[in-house]
Amino acid sequence: MLALALPALLVILLLIVLPVGWLAWQSVYHDGFTLENYRRIWSEDIYWRSFALTFQISLLVTLLALLLGYPIAYAASVAPKRWSIVILALVVLPFWTSVLVRAYAWLALLQRTGVVNQVLRQIGVIDEPLALVHNTFGTVVATLHILLPFMVLPLYATMQQIPRDLMQAGASLGAGPMLTFWRIFLPLSLPGVLAGSTLVFVLTLGFYITPELLGGGRTIMISMLVSRNVELYDQWGAASAVGVVLLIAVGLIFFAVSRFIPLDRVLGQK
Repeated sequence: MLALALPALLVILLLIVLPVGWLAWQSVYHDGFTLENYRRIWSEDIYWRSFALTFQISLLVTLLALLLGYPIAYAASVAPKRWSIVILALVVLPFWTSVLVRAYAWLALLQRTGVVNQVLRQIGVIDEPLALVHNTFGTVVATLHILLPFMVLPLYATMQQIPRDLMQAGASLGAGPMLTFWRIFLPLSLPGVLAGSTLVFVLTLGFYITPELLGGGRTIMISMLVSRNVELYDQWGAASAVGVVLLIAVGLIFFAVSRFIPLDRVLGQK
């Protein structure tokens, strides 16, 4: 059994254990053991602001993805097979295009001379172009569009497993469609809500390309802070410390979620 598992163990060692170990080592060693990199995280405002903004954007994107994704997943789960395939195909269609291309597309749509501002001016809603990019708004919109499938797919997988006999039983006992949904369907779909929300939240925490392009240097998230510590200041130790703190935060999130549903549900293995 060990021989069979050895190739997988080597892959995990080379691609996960060694890089993470090297990251942790760099964060505490620079011409000797030091905790200076971690002290800077707790003492300098730029780190606090970046962490706070990152978690705020992640929470907002997760909530919006849930509000938009739940009706889509519900429609796909109750629609006839043919229409269900069409809905899911439209959901996963953006995966055929790179994240960079989609981010640039949103930049073209939302900029001051973009399609959105031009349409709003032509119909008389605004007189001056709105600042829709190079801020938090543009970052949230583009990130939401890119990560929405990661909310819809876990929700759909959970909804597909809900027995339709339960809905019919509720209706036979006199419950209307809304009451049946709130008392039966919604509670049974909560594992999918938790799984999708966890995926979207964690992925947003580490997002880089979209905030970099749509934020315009004004929306500094954690990933951008890591990049600038390396590219601008050549501070590998500081960047590693930020990465370790973010890794611990993600680990704590997964640990908290695992108290409610198994992690294999969150990771899409069931």
